[in-house]
This record gives sequence, C-alpha cells and structure tokens, in this order.
Amino acid sequence: MQRDLSKPVLTVLRWQLLATAALTLTAGALAEVHGAVSAVLGGSVSILSGTVSALVASLGKADSAGGIMLAALGAEAVKIGLIVILLWVVLVNYESVVVAAFLGRFLATALIFAMAFFVHDA
Repeated sequence: MQRDLSKPVLTVLRWQLLATAALTLTAGALAEVHGAVSAVLGGSVSILSGTVSALVASLGKADSAGGIMLAALGAEAVKIGLIVILLWVVLVNYESVVVAAFLGRFLATALIFAMAFFVHDA
C-alpha cells in the first residue's frame, strides 16, 4: 500500500511558511532589514530542500521494501546536498547576513519538516 505524501507535505509546508513569516517579523524587529532577509533566506533553504526531497521520494519505486528504502535514502541525499549548497551560496554571497537569524530560521523550519511523519492522511 502506497501512502499519499501530498497531505503531510503540504501541511508541513504551510507550517514552515507560517513559522518563517512569524520569525521574519521577529528578526526584522530585532535586526532590521538584514535580519528579516536573513530569516527569509534561512526558511527558504529548508522549505526548498524539503520540497525537492519530497518530490524525489515520490518518484522512487515503491514496489518493495527495498525500493521504498532506496527512494527514501536518495531523497535524503538530495536534501542534504541541496542544504549544503544553499547554505554555502547564501553565506558566501550575502555579506550582510545575520547569521543567528539565518541559521535559527533554517533549523526551526528543518525541525518542522520532520513533523510530516506525524501528519495523518485522514
């Protein structure tokens, strides 16, 4: 039986977007424009990598336990690789990044993505 990932992934994406918006307002209030931009970028890294990971997982062959495991491992490898690349791109190219806001929002939204496991289809 194949589980439809659309509801858990969409639910978690909504949570991530709401958390990013709320934390962006907080970072903006504390560290002004660069804090807000850093928070948006941190949340975006996690949201983008999680979305791509879910897409890669959904493309995997789920005809056996081995197929499911390979799809999940491949999706995680893509997610980790994309996270590393995107974190590097932001930290190298955005000289005024507020590191605490950037990494804090990234970690918060990454933890929220892990909650997809707990979202029920019914």
